[in-house]
Amino acid sequence: MFRPSQITRHTNPFTLISTPNLLRRSFSLSALSLADKPLPPRLKFQDADLTISYLKGTGPGGQKINKTNSAVQIIHKPTGIVVKSQATRSRSQNEKYARHILADKVEELLNGDKSRAAIKADRARKKKASKVKKARRKYRELEKGQEGVTEEVEGVEKPHDEEDNASNTDSHRHEEDKANELSEAQEPEQKR
Repeated sequence: MFRPSQITRHTNPFTLISTPNLLRRSFSLSALSLADKPLPPRLKFQDADLTISYLKGTGPGGQKINKTNSAVQIIHKPTGIVVKSQATRSRSQNEKYARHILADKVEELLNGDKSRAAIKADRARKKKASKVKKARRKYRELEKGQEGVTEEVEGVEKPHDEEDNASNTDSHRHEEDKANELSEAQEPEQKR
């Protein structure tokens, strides 16, 4: 990999560490398959197709929200879809959010399952299903491990259980006898 002449020329010992073999990382195949497929681009609208209006805000935020026209309502004229955004106190940020939401809704209407939002939802669903499957596999392996341990323990403890049951019945009878004696002793005192 390195010739002796190269090693002796370097005075900094850390220059040898940055070899390509040391920088490799392993990734799961599912993460790579999702990363290989980029999302379709978000739709762009012409301003002539949109009606943008700025409204007074509502809800929590106090007097400032209620007095300023920071909420944005966008109407897409060809489809009639109406979107309102009041995520922040900034009018420009709210307009940006409203355009993103409108683009997602229009694209879902036009493309259905191939839309950006549908692809994102499908990826999230697959990721969650994989996580649940991994958790089930983990608990299934734990149960298998515990079954093997309990079978061994049950084989050892069975004779002790029978002895305990016999001693429990004897002690139970002994307790009943004591209770009967006490109740008989208390009955004459109550009659006086």
